[in-house]
Amino acid sequence: MRHFLTLKDLSADELEALINRASELKKMQHKGEIYQPLKNKVLAMIFEKSSTRTRVSFESAMIQFGGGSIFLSPDDTQLGRGEPVEDSARVISSMVDAVMIRTFEHAKIETFAKYSSVPVINALTDDFHPCQLLADMQTYQEHRGSIKGKKVVWIGDGNNMCHSYINAAQQFGFELHIATPLGYEPKADIVSSVDATIALFNNPAEAAKDADLVVTDVWASMGQEEEQRKREEAFAEFQVNNDIMKLAAKDALFMHCLPAHRGEEVTADVIDGEQSVVWDEAENRLHAQKALLEFLCA
Repeated sequence: MRHFLTLKDLSADELEALINRASELKKMQHKGEIYQPLKNKVLAMIFEKSSTRTRVSFESAMIQFGGGSIFLSPDDTQLGRGEPVEDSARVISSMVDAVMIRTFEHAKIETFAKYSSVPVINALTDDFHPCQLLADMQTYQEHRGSIKGKKVVWIGDGNNMCHSYINAAQQFGFELHIATPLGYEPKADIVSSVDATIALFNNPAEAAKDADLVVTDVWASMGQEEEQRKREEAFAEFQVNNDIMKLAAKDALFMHCLPAHRGEEVTADVIDGEQSVVWDEAENRLHAQKALLEFLCA
């Protein structure tokens, strides 16, 4: 049995195979082919944070694969009423074939996985968002070929997405530049834990030079709304705009995990422009996660 809590839970070869499989499944789905490897299997989806893309993509994946899913909000489980994570893990995993969790503390999903009898998938924690990286890597490969040896620039907060890009730099073999305001850098232990070429900047223009992929995210993630005004001031010079994109490679792509705030972390002409692949990136959550579910459960 395998879990998927971070990108490091799979080898580089397994991740590459997963991305290739995601593109195959995408072609099959677009052709209308019926493929149901998870018939009669059930995915429990535990959401302690709200979601659009994550819920729709995982539910659709299970339906298209012939299985089913159960949506559980904090109000729907004893987790939200103080039951120990260990107990919930034992009970829920005894009744389903896989568990997907979107929560706050990464330690919570690690504990759940430790006591689960079925595969556990991290659908976002405060520290990591590995499923999004599967979609991002699939999207880059479909548009530009292998990302190995390329230069990626992350501009914005050193958040869970940034942390997953750090892991991806090792697993997929690209160079990563990270541009954050002072005080918003990624966690040092996560940076030091990977074998990859990573450079930290406090100047987005320097970081973006000759980048093959430019990535950003909202300035205030879920749970940080009270910091919005403070973050707007701190991140004012970290907007991805045409000036930044001109510093990147001529054929650079732009990605954003969405939802996006046009006029804040990215300008409308960039996210809606020719270099943006955010809509393919969003759709690929479905196909990448189908590949992941097949790998873990079929």
